[in-house]
This record gives sequence, structure tokens and C-alpha cells, in this order.
Amino acid sequence: MPETFQDKVAIIQFPGVNCEYETARAVRMVGLEAELFRWNEDPHMLDHCSAVILPGGFSYQDRIRAGVVAAKDKIMGKVSELAREGRPVLGICNGAQVLVESGLIPGIHWERVDLALAPNIMADREGYYCTWIYLRCEESGCVWTRAFRTGEVVPMPIAHAEGRFAITDRDVLGEMEKQGQIALRYCTPAGEIDERFPVNPNGSVSNIAGVCNAEGNVLAMMPHPERATWLRQVPEDLGGPWGGKRTSSSGDRNGLEAEGPGMMFFSSLAAKEVDE
Repeated sequence: MPETFQDKVAIIQFPGVNCEYETARAVRMVGLEAELFRWNEDPHMLDHCSAVILPGGFSYQDRIRAGVVAAKDKIMGKVSELAREGRPVLGICNGAQVLVESGLIPGIHWERVDLALAPNIMADREGYYCTWIYLRCEESGCVWTRAFRTGEVVPMPIAHAEGRFAITDRDVLGEMEKQGQIALRYCTPAGEIDERFPVNPNGSVSNIAGVCNAEGNVLAMMPHPERATWLRQVPEDLGGPWGGKRTSSSGDRNGLEAEGPGMMFFSSLAAKEVDE
């Protein structure tokens, strides 16, 4: 009989993803168990997992468009089922693309796709863009952001070519706003919303960086929190409070192993597990 994922956070490993091991380490750092789950294993093995994470990378080489092939995989039927039951689900970068393509995000009208992640639109270039940006945590009931204060600003790395949240129906955006589904927005270091590049690094509508479903248990985010889990991952020249912490810890091995800004997304999940 196959091993089940009893009380473990399942990290789904589609062909082409490349952040599964970093994501698993981040989950373990907050005291939770994590296990890699291959896309072609028996989906029923996930029945008893505590949460699911779809990591970043290039599932199926981003053929057709990012995330669309993985969204049609049989395993996503089980992930959708668990999400509807209230199980926490997180999609990071390519994982966010999979959640959007599968309709789990925004999850307003399950019979259609209301949201898209389109190619980046930037001031003087197009395509893949990798840098550090700032995020503002918005007021929402999302289980993945509960460790943040509303309005809190944190630096985070991004690395994508198709990360622009796009909505053709402005009524859908209004509905998402009303239901508190906009969990994260790109902002200045001071927390101000500026729709221009480079504050908004990809042209996302309303500076959206992360969207949750109305129930708050599913989050699709383009930035990579697993790449900011430890202080040593923060650039020394970043500036601001986090950059200052990183600079002051240079040469201090223990200090560099301190919590980074991305850890709070995983701590949010751990806090939910403790509450239950």
C-alpha cells in the first residue's frame, strides 16, 4: 500500500519545476513536515496532507503558456478537491500560473477562467525579469499572510516572464476587491502604490502580486518567498531595514541564518496548524 501524506505539506513536483527543494526546506524551518509528491503518483495519497504547495520553475517547459499544461494534469483535480474542502494551497510563481490556469484563483466562477497571468510589460524591455521588489500585505483573510500586519511592507525576489495579473472584466476586479482577495501588491519601500515600472515590475493590473480565493485558503503569488527564507539570501545593497539587518550580520554565521522576510509566509501556515 503506498505511503500517504498524513499531516505533511505536499510539495507537488511537476516536470520542469526547480524550486521544490528550497520550498521544502522553508516549510521544515517553521517546524512542519514536507514531502515531495510527483505529478504522476496516485492523487489519493494526498487525501490526508495538511497543505499543498505548487513551487516555482517551468512546468512542462512553459509550453503553450506558463502553467497551462500542468493545470490539466490529473493531480490538479485532487488539489482542487482539497482546496474546496478548505485545505491550504499555495502557488509560487509557476505554481501561481498553474492555480490561475486551473481556475482555483480567483475561484469566483469555477466554470470559467476570470484571471490570467500574461507576459510582462515593462518600460524598456520585455520577457524574463529577475530582481528584488517590495510587497505590501493587504487586508485579507488569507491563511498564508496571517503573520503579516495589514500594510506591512517586505522585500521579496521575483523571477518570471509571464507574471502580469490581467483581467478583462473590471467587474471581476471589483468583486475580488470587495471580497478581500487581493492579498499582496507591488509597492515602493515606503508602501506607496505606483503603477509605473520598476515599482510595478511587470504591469500587473492594480499592482497585484498575489491573489487568494474568497475563502482565504488558496494563494497564488508571483514573488518567491522560499528565496528569502534566511537573512543570508537578502542582498547587502538592498537598503531599508532588511538590507540593514543583512549588512550588520555580515561575517556572523549565526546571524545570517536568522529569519528572512519570506519566512513569514510559511510561518503563517505553521500558525494555522497550531491553532487547529
